[in-house]
Amino acid sequence: MEEVLCNVELVKDNNNFIARIQSDFGGMRGYKSTNFEEVLEQMTMDLQEEFDSA
Repeated sequence: MEEVLCNVELVKDNNNFIARIQSDFGGMRGYKSTNFEEVLEQMTMDLQEEFDSA
């Protein structure tokens, strides 16, 4: 059985990359940087912490 853990939205606004995440555990939050890898790293670390503690 599948269960949605979170929704992720990745957008580019001019020179900024923006990631928005919504989950039942952490609610809605966002990350912003001019470096795409930095946004992905921040998002990944946050999600890993969230789901490790759940």
